[in-house]
Amino acid sequence: MTVLLATVATPTAQAEFAPVGRAQSFWLHLNSTPVSDEMIAVEAKRRAHVVLNAWEGDLLRKLKAANPSVKVFVYKDLSSTRSYACKNGKDDEHLPTGLGYCEVRRTNPEWFLKGKKGQELEYSGYDGHWQMDVGNPEYRKAWVKRVFESSKATGFDGVFLDNALYTCDAYHSGECPPKYPDNASFQQAYRGMLAEVKTGFRAAGLLSVGNLTNARLHPGGWELYGLYLDGAFDEWWLAFSSDRLLEEYPEGWSRQVAEITVNEAQGKMTWVQPHFDEGDTQAFRYALASLFMTTSGKAAIAEVAKTDGYGDATAWHPEYDWYLGHPVGTYRPVANKVFRRDFTCGVALVNANPTGTRPTRIDLPRTYTDQDGKAVSSVSLAGTSGALLRANC
Repeated sequence: MTVLLATVATPTAQAEFAPVGRAQSFWLHLNSTPVSDEMIAVEAKRRAHVVLNAWEGDLLRKLKAANPSVKVFVYKDLSSTRSYACKNGKDDEHLPTGLGYCEVRRTNPEWFLKGKKGQELEYSGYDGHWQMDVGNPEYRKAWVKRVFESSKATGFDGVFLDNALYTCDAYHSGECPPKYPDNASFQQAYRGMLAEVKTGFRAAGLLSVGNLTNARLHPGGWELYGLYLDGAFDEWWLAFSSDRLLEEYPEGWSRQVAEITVNEAQGKMTWVQPHFDEGDTQAFRYALASLFMTTSGKAAIAEVAKTDGYGDATAWHPEYDWYLGHPVGTYRPVANKVFRRDFTCGVALVNANPTGTRPTRIDLPRTYTDQDGKAVSSVSLAGTSGALLRANC
C-alpha cells in the first residue's frame, strides 16, 4: 500500500499546541546499585525525573547538586508492607513502604487485608510483601502522614506510588478479599486512598506519580485514579517484549497513547516504559514515535530490557536530543491503523497494525532525514513500527 500525504499546513495557517522540543526521559534507580560520580554528573542533567529508594538520601543530594532542577522521587509501595524490612522486631529506618511491618503487626493488625479464610494476603511471587487494607480510613491517614514526613525530611520532590491496583485478586490470582469481593469495590477503596494522598501531599508540597499499569484494560481507570495524582506511570507501554508489541484494537495502541493525551490536557506528567531487548530498533522507534503522537512536552520515556531491572540509567538515544519544533495539529490516520503527526521541523509516523503485516509506504511532500541519517522522501513501515523524521529548520 502507498499513501500520498498532502503538504502540511504552515504554523501560521494552523493553530500550534505547546512546544514539544525534545523527548524527556526518566531513571528508575530501585535496585540500590552503586552509582559513580560520573554517572550522576551526566544523568542528573539529562533526566527529567529520577526515582530512588528511601535510604538513598546521599544520592539524592548528589543529583540535586549536579542539577537543582531535576525532580527526584522516593519509591513507596501504596499497597503493601514488607516483613523483610523488619529485623529483630524493629522496622528499618528507611522503608520501601509507608508503614513498617512490625509496627503495624504490633499496633494495628486489622490493617492487613484478609483472604477468604481470614488469612493475611502475601503477594504471590514476592516473598515478604503483605497486602494492606487501603480502604481503612485510619490506615490511609497514617500512611500519608508517615510518607510525607519522611519524604520531606530527606528532601525528595515527590513520591512514586507503586501498585495502584485495579483487580481485587491482584497478586493472589483467583482470590478476592471478602471486604472487596469485586473490582468495583476494590477500585473504590483505592480511589479513597489516592484522595487521601492528594490532600496530604499537596499540603506538604509533594508531587505524586502513580503506577497505573493495566489501566488500559479498565475503561476510565486511568482517568479515575489519575484525578488524584500529579502524574502517572505505565510500566508496560506498547512493548511487552521484543516479540510482543501492542497493536491497535479497542484496548490497544490508541488506549495507551490516549493516556498521555488525558494527562497533558490537565498539565500532568506521564512516564512510559516499553520493554524490549537492548538494541531493538523497531520496538524503540515504535514506542518513541507513538509518544510523539500526543505529547506536548510532559511525557517521558525510558525502556527496560528485564522486568524490574532498575539499576544503571537506561540507554540514552540520540533522538532524545532532537528538536522537532512545534506540533502542528493532532495526530491523524493516513491509512488503516497508520498515523501521522506533523511538526514545524519534522514528522512522526506509526503503523499500529499487527506485527508481521505488510509494509505501508508513505510518500512525503518534502525530503526529511530519517533516524539512520538518510535523506528520504518516502517511508515504508511494517506493522508495529514507527519513525521520527527531521526537516531542515
